[in-house]
Amino acid sequence: MPRKRKLLAQLSALQSNSSLPPFDALENLNTMPDGDSSPKSSKYFAIEKKNSSQLEADFFNQPCISLAKSFLGQILVRKLPDGRELWGRIVETEAYLGGEDEASHSKGGKQTQRNAAMFMKPGTLYVYQIYGIHFCMNVSSQGEGAAVLLRSLEPLQGLEAMRELRSASRKGPTKPLKDWQLCNGPSKLCQALGIDKAFDQRDLTQDTAIWMVPGHDLPGEQDVVATTRIGIGNRGEWAQKHLRFYLRGNKFVSVVDKTEREMAAMGHFSCS
Repeated sequence: MPRKRKLLAQLSALQSNSSLPPFDALENLNTMPDGDSSPKSSKYFAIEKKNSSQLEADFFNQPCISLAKSFLGQILVRKLPDGRELWGRIVETEAYLGGEDEASHSKGGKQTQRNAAMFMKPGTLYVYQIYGIHFCMNVSSQGEGAAVLLRSLEPLQGLEAMRELRSASRKGPTKPLKDWQLCNGPSKLCQALGIDKAFDQRDLTQDTAIWMVPGHDLPGEQDVVATTRIGIGNRGEWAQKHLRFYLRGNKFVSVVDKTEREMAAMGHFSCS
């Protein structure tokens, strides 16, 4: 073993030489010029960039009513082709429970080309057109043919872009929209975010143009109003079920429940 001892002695002498860097400083030889300490010689150190705060598949994989409530307070993000990002806090939703729900597009378990997204994995967008003009956006949940309609947003970022998009869809000269008017309804929401049929069947956990991130200060059960859905016509008992949910006192909601309106008039609480 004399040769090995000789090599160790030489290495020790090199380390004691003050003109050379300490041995642990040799790690810096693999450092990028800008100070990034990530190794540059191996593909195994390459990490794909991902928005770590983005809501993922397990969030969407819950029963329809639970998901409709869980959406309240979460943030919907839309990235426009020019790179601008539009952010809105979800303040109102409606649950559509699938085959048994007489107001659902999937009532009776009927699956068509139009409603196919309602039968896809939770987190899939279902975008449909009403009156041949406006679009509405839903998100599939657990349950065959079940989905949640996104009814209203509280705009947080990109409000001027939202105004531009809303104005482009309105006919004739119009007054500038106030903040609370931008996304207070399902079709207004889609107009403000530039959502059309091209978004149908997209995956909110994978898409680069639209996704969700967790909101801050999520509401408690006492902050959520449960009331009847809007615009579903004569659907018997289903028209009376409390499957619409919104944030109590929030001025960005499309339609305030009569009871809450009366309470607000009496000064029990004020709209935020």
